[in-house]
Amino acid sequence: MLHGEDGSVAPRAEALIFAADRAQHVATVVRPALGRGSVVVTDRYLDSSVAYQGAARELGHDEVRGLSLWAVEDLVPDLTVLLDVDPGQGRDRRGTVHDRLEREDDTFHDRVRQGFLALAAREPDRYLVLDAGGPVEELAEQVRRRVRALLPGPAGAP
Repeated sequence: MLHGEDGSVAPRAEALIFAADRAQHVATVVRPALGRGSVVVTDRYLDSSVAYQGAARELGHDEVRGLSLWAVEDLVPDLTVLLDVDPGQGRDRRGTVHDRLEREDDTFHDRVRQGFLALAAREPDRYLVLDAGGPVEELAEQVRRRVRALLPGPAGAP
């Protein structure tokens, strides 16, 4: 799906495919891991669909969020880390190989960015928004600090 031709997937189909894939992943990987008491770290989750399909594809925040929540049976992360970067800088960092979504123009990627920032503003306690232009080690330390605060045991434990 990510490597097809531009325009090869209708926006609603795209939202449904991502929701279906996420439903399967949650049912077969995430929920069993949580059931064992594991901590789950994942790249891209339901907020990505809200930003990409809801905001950038203009399908609507509430519609895509509702579909996504239904797909994962209301499983919402305790923390979402948003590495905020402007579209031009993001394009430069990706280099020369781009998938179907990455090939979208900067206007699309700005709508994605604004969609994520709007989500973070709605749920500031669940989001850690970081300027992705900062030094990698500083970003990593901010993430570690926030994750440690969520884990059981004494605050600041390694």
